[in-house]
Amino acid sequence: MDSFDPTLISVVMPCYNAAPHVEAAIASVLDQRYPRIELVVVNDGSTDGSEAILERFATAHPDRVLVLHQTNSGPYAARNHGLTHAHGNFIAFLDADDTWHPDALRRLHDAMQASHADVAYCGWQNVGELALNTQLYIPPNYAAEDAAALFLKACPWPINGVLIRRQLLDALRGFSERRPTAMDYDLWLRMLAAQPTVVRVPEVLAYYRHYPRGAAHIPRWRQVFDAIAVREDFVRHYPEQVAHLDRAERDASLYGSLLPEAYRCHWRRDLDSSRRLFRRAARKADWKARDAKYILASFLPASLFDSLIRMVDARRNARDSL
Repeated sequence: MDSFDPTLISVVMPCYNAAPHVEAAIASVLDQRYPRIELVVVNDGSTDGSEAILERFATAHPDRVLVLHQTNSGPYAARNHGLTHAHGNFIAFLDADDTWHPDALRRLHDAMQASHADVAYCGWQNVGELALNTQLYIPPNYAAEDAAALFLKACPWPINGVLIRRQLLDALRGFSERRPTAMDYDLWLRMLAAQPTVVRVPEVLAYYRHYPRGAAHIPRWRQVFDAIAVREDFVRHYPEQVAHLDRAERDASLYGSLLPEAYRCHWRRDLDSSRRLFRRAARKADWKARDAKYILASFLPASLFDSLIRMVDARRNARDSL
């Protein structure tokens, strides 16, 4: 596509087995106060009734909702597919289980236009039954801080917390599909290397849902490892972006999540994740003597590690019952 509608916002939504939530997500798009929006939904091989819901909205709003279909290929392939059918000069992403404040896209677009920015981002709130922290969160003003150092520590925003000019996305060639859980993070890091102008809207306008996802849920260790991998890729390919950080600062940003996540998984008794994370921390993290017993235990065979934890739990429960 050689030209785009200069005032249109295209919302790209992957959908895989999201029947309990997709109706609210689509309504969140159609209820936006920004006047010119199209929604491109990619049905990623859903088998739970999502397709019927999508087709109902496409029939009711043929000028605003386009539904595409593909065999199940994952959300990043679905987003890239949706981008090839998007007509807008501005792109936003909303997953089929998330929502926006009705003013989200208008506020992001106005901020972007007022400052001639390439990217506008906002605050968000985690919601849903598995959300651990539901406090309203306003991210830093990256334009005024060390964005590279902050981006390297953590993903800067959820995928529904940002509006992007189409030209920037095209220059980056959309999402890479190498890492199953961190390709939005990978895109933001590659975007940072392009040195775009970014503007913050310091309001909570995006809502990111956490809920049980059944057998399709990706384990926590994989999510952490994927995030580390895209950070390592960023440092490897764009060393000038982190040249101002000394080795200790860079390593802390790259690997600082390993031990906290290992302990978090340990206390939740996600033993497979905790074992894998402690083992990686042994090689990469700045661990202390107090961490040694957990790190050493992680090198036991998985069955022995699980038995050891069960034995510790049994002793603790017996002691607590006295």
